[in-house]
Amino acid sequence: MPLLALTGGIASGKSTIARRLGDHGAVVVDADAIVRDVQREGSPVLQALAAEFGGDILRADGTLDRAALAGRTFGDPAAVARLNAVVHPAVRAESARRFAEAFAADPRAVVVYDVPLLAEARSDDPWDLIVVAHAPADVRRRRLIDLRGFTESDASARIAAQVPDDVRLALADVVVDTAAPLAETLSQVDRLWQELPGLIARKKAAQG
Repeated sequence: MPLLALTGGIASGKSTIARRLGDHGAVVVDADAIVRDVQREGSPVLQALAAEFGGDILRADGTLDRAALAGRTFGDPAAVARLNAVVHPAVRAESARRFAEAFAADPRAVVVYDVPLLAEARSDDPWDLIVVAHAPADVRRRRLIDLRGFTESDASARIAAQVPDDVRLALADVVVDTAAPLAETLSQVDRLWQELPGLIARKKAAQG
């Protein structure tokens, strides 16, 4: 019952890899979806965030105003640390619950945790394999501008706010080149799926 971590920088094509693995039968657990769930209206996490950053991060209907929260934290390491201290424990607990649920439903399942902040928060967890989606920063910047409507400065700021590429790559058991044409990227993922048992066995052997 292998547990894989899939990570990558913003606009790295990580979601494309996750979808392809899901097509092959993997159970994909999305960290971003968990964050939204634990921050839902009325949740203990949302109440704690409002206490930490002010009630005006909430909309009139009691839901989180994500732009307002980002305005309080982006570019401020101390504020980001306070945010993470509230959110990360809840995400960790909920992700563990979902992993256990998937393996209880199918002990032979391959579970993939799609997690942007692996290097920042979960790199030391006992993953059977860490897969990194990688495209150079200039490629990701162009994607943010062309596909998501970012300005040049906003795109650069978002990339700069994340850990450097070499930090993520140092964690990788497998690197998927997402700067390649889509068909080639998908082919890499297909090979990864086929070779998964051997890759995991070799990692375990290397760890002794």
